[in-house]
Amino acid sequence: MPLKSNQVVSIGYTLTDEDGNVVDSANHVNPFSFMSGKNQILPALEEKLGEMIIGSKKIVVLAPEEGYGVYDEMALQVVDRSEFPAETKLEEGMGFVADTPEGGEMPFTVKKIDGENITLDFNHPLAGKTLTFDVELLNLRDATLEELSHGHIHGAGGHHH
Repeated sequence: MPLKSNQVVSIGYTLTDEDGNVVDSANHVNPFSFMSGKNQILPALEEKLGEMIIGSKKIVVLAPEEGYGVYDEMALQVVDRSEFPAETKLEEGMGFVADTPEGGEMPFTVKKIDGENITLDFNHPLAGKTLTFDVELLNLRDATLEELSHGHIHGAGGHHH
């Protein structure tokens, strides 16, 4: 049965990429918890969790389109080294956050350094990758009124004030 909105879902998982590299994990001691129906996890993963019962385990494989999207070459941008503060040491693979005109933040990675030309990659680091979640549904409960009013969960695996 699909998850109802505003349920607190706690999972243990190991996330691996298509090469078998462990990307992230959570366990019984430190579970990952989220509020359903709030776009706090990948929608395709949330849908698969709705098919599970507490204590069950499942392997969920998500194609790039269901995960962080296909890799978009248009999300690459070449800028001059002078766009960074002079004291900033740059290395390929380093991550930064740019401020958007709307006041938001946009993370990016230094993809390539070619003299004064710096290629920035605004794709999500997992874009274009098939993701495998080895997941266990640990707990499921209705969100409290306080959690609903704050828009996030509190307690183990959640936000602490």
